[in-house]
Amino acid sequence: MNSFDWLSHMGIPTIDTFDIVEIKFKGGRKDYYRNVNHLKLTTGDPVVLDVPNGHHIGYVSLQGELVRLQMQKRKIKNDDNILKIYRLANQKDLEKWEEAKNREVPTLYRTKQIIDEIKLEMKLSDVEFQADNSKATFYYSADDRVDFRELIKILASEFKIRVEMRQISLRQEAGRLGGIGVCGRELCCSTWIHEFKSVSTSAARYQNLSLNPTKLSGQCGRLKCCLNYELDTYMSALEDIPNIEKPLLTEAGSAKLQKTDIFRKLMWFSYNNENNWHSIDCERVQEIIEMNEQGKKPFSLEMDDMMDMEDDRNKSNMDLEMLDQKFKSKTKKKKRRKPKPKGPNPNQSTQQGESKTASKGGAPQEKQGSPKGRNSRRNGPGQSPGQNKRRSEAKGNSQNKTIQKPSATDPKSEGKDASNSSQKPKGNRRKNAPRKKNNRNNQNKGPKNNE
Repeated sequence: MNSFDWLSHMGIPTIDTFDIVEIKFKGGRKDYYRNVNHLKLTTGDPVVLDVPNGHHIGYVSLQGELVRLQMQKRKIKNDDNILKIYRLANQKDLEKWEEAKNREVPTLYRTKQIIDEIKLEMKLSDVEFQADNSKATFYYSADDRVDFRELIKILASEFKIRVEMRQISLRQEAGRLGGIGVCGRELCCSTWIHEFKSVSTSAARYQNLSLNPTKLSGQCGRLKCCLNYELDTYMSALEDIPNIEKPLLTEAGSAKLQKTDIFRKLMWFSYNNENNWHSIDCERVQEIIEMNEQGKKPFSLEMDDMMDMEDDRNKSNMDLEMLDQKFKSKTKKKKRRKPKPKGPNPNQSTQQGESKTASKGGAPQEKQGSPKGRNSRRNGPGQSPGQNKRRSEAKGNSQNKTIQKPSATDPKSEGKDASNSSQKPKGNRRKNAPRKKNNRNNQNKGPKNNE
């Protein structure tokens, strides 16, 4: 309940300083006292105050010219009815006040038991003892008037004090008890609000809030005070939004208002209570209302005539045609094939063989079906095809001599064939495999030559 003194840093003359000080008590209660002795007070100092039939202790909350403004706001007159400040509280005063405050909680529980025994329809919320331990104030709330004369007699005889019963509203009760609101902060009624204004459900309607009592009510059970904070801003924004009392008439059907965004100035409508909502500006809504008053109907919420829809379709078709032309103009680039050599070039074959052996570290790998590969296998590096052909013929003749079938009468030939077959290596089978055709031809020619 502290107030910020925004005039404290200004050099106000001491002669014109206002001599009335604002004092804060338990539960946020505030009152005004006159500084008769001209004590040097600062905010938060405990002071001993004059009260009827005794004295009490409070804390300084505000002083100076702001106190004059607060008194004018609360309509408190500056007359002799304002009580005075005795002195600054010393240690003995504070210790005595602590003893009195320690009696508050036991007294509260015992008083609730007495109320249940007497069966009074009232709710006791708080008890406040005076600093001189001679008086106690009981705060309660009730829906109707309560006859508590018997209760006062029981409390005075049991606690040996003077009793004062004070009825408070539900908002004041929440302020005295305190708590944390749904916003995560301490309740406004227990921190800075001391004058409660009436809150109605129209404030929630203007702000487009759902009329759910569980969400709109505070801890006191009444509507939240914060509903009035932004009400003026919403009221000024609603001036530019048209008031719709009946559905809008269009050729597509009657459009009913579903939702309004006040600050973005957008309104959502649906045709014949469908699930699809269409958002339009407030200016467009005003145009449709004027057309309906003249007896005209627009084609839809967004367009006035059928021509507008055709123009939109033409524009969309033009975009599609532009995209088609863009992609049709692009042609794929064909890869150029390398021209094949017309005749056999011995230099080319030797260079290719050397490069492949250097890169892979072995024999060159060529396709079996290509003639170039066959030539490269047969022809060694640095040899012409003619020389290779002569060598192959000489090898064929020598092999034909050894492979020829021996005659039954020649025992020497049998020994030679056996020696040749045992000395022939296994790895030469693959190398001599393509030359089997020549061997067969030579075998067929052998008997003729022998004959």
